[in-house]
Amino acid sequence: MPNSLSHQSTLFSIPKQIWGIGWGVFFINTSSVMVRAIAAMYLRNVLGVGIGWIGLLEGFIEGLSFVIKTFAGVISDYLRRRKIFITIGYILIAISNPIIALWASFAGVFVYRVIARIGNGIQATPRDALVGDIAPAKSRGACYGLRVGLGIAGSFIGGLFALIYMHKSNNDYQQLFWLATVPAIIAVLIVLIFVKEPKKNLHPKDHQPRHPIHWADLPRLGRQFWILMGVVAIFMMAQVGEPFMVLHAHLNFGLPEANAPIIFLLFNATHSASSLPVGILSDRMSRYHLLALGFIILIVSDLILATATNLTSVFIGIAIWGFQMGIHQSMFLALVADNSPDDLRGTALSVYYLICGASLFLANTCGGIVAQVFDSSAAYFFSFVVAVISLIFLVFIMPKKRNKPHKTIA
Repeated sequence: MPNSLSHQSTLFSIPKQIWGIGWGVFFINTSSVMVRAIAAMYLRNVLGVGIGWIGLLEGFIEGLSFVIKTFAGVISDYLRRRKIFITIGYILIAISNPIIALWASFAGVFVYRVIARIGNGIQATPRDALVGDIAPAKSRGACYGLRVGLGIAGSFIGGLFALIYMHKSNNDYQQLFWLATVPAIIAVLIVLIFVKEPKKNLHPKDHQPRHPIHWADLPRLGRQFWILMGVVAIFMMAQVGEPFMVLHAHLNFGLPEANAPIIFLLFNATHSASSLPVGILSDRMSRYHLLALGFIILIVSDLILATATNLTSVFIGIAIWGFQMGIHQSMFLALVADNSPDDLRGTALSVYYLICGASLFLANTCGGIVAQVFDSSAAYFFSFVVAVISLIFLVFIMPKKRNKPHKTIA
């Protein structure tokens, strides 16, 4: 009974502002995944783009997004404003969908992806910094878990809608691209109406002047933060993108293109289901131990996907992959917030996203080359090797004490 009550207390102590942020992410992800769930199939089967080019596109676009996340977080620290970045980012994502609907070419897809990922980059770091600004220290893991969980639930709904619509419309890609604009507009309205800047951001203590942006801030993030970033750099290289899952199932095991969104449904269902429970659990035990569990789950998933002999095995591997995503995303975000000063939270998240972007660029580019030279199964052998290396590194640097929030330096 005490544990149950404690669990409920943690869940219901999540501030309303966090719920507002979470529902905004829910709808923006619904919009994004309605397009992303079929983008790889659209590029290959309609536009005739090779898998190597698809991997290069994914790597470039993700890298661009993470570079923008870097600047957005640092500037949001300087301006002491987060909401304006979220609003602009959501608007860009909303206006990108008509581009791919009207411009049926590789160039159209490229422009759509650039604008959408710029929008994502602008809003992501300030959004997660705002969660840290609002979240009580004792339920920080639960708040980040809720944000990640609702966001991925939106991705699940987007994939489900894409699956149903592709079957009902006989693969009408353009119409689905138009429909994806609707949830993006809803997300913009939620942010404008329900998400507010915290008073401590609008009215700093003692009317302190804005903290200047300079390189001297980076050492203030602390040794443990930079060690954690080393783990992030290695581990994220194992995260070959979702398009490889779709192409692996389609090319090797005959998954029909209209059924491609099933991949995103499986992946996002387990991703969403694991985020909040793991976040709540991490407020009571070491986040590093839960992170190690996520690494182990990725290794298991890689082995299943790399050695799959039928479509059922692929589906199982993808579902397991989703669990590790829910664990590592919630834990990395909470650990970054734990290990950074309040006035540099956006900067810390910027560094985190920049490192993620560089590693994901390498992961997608290397994964695409390996898949092109061998086959899509080989991309998961590559992921397996990197995941094992990252787990070994994590075990060596794991602190013995429980989660200990960073003390802000005056």
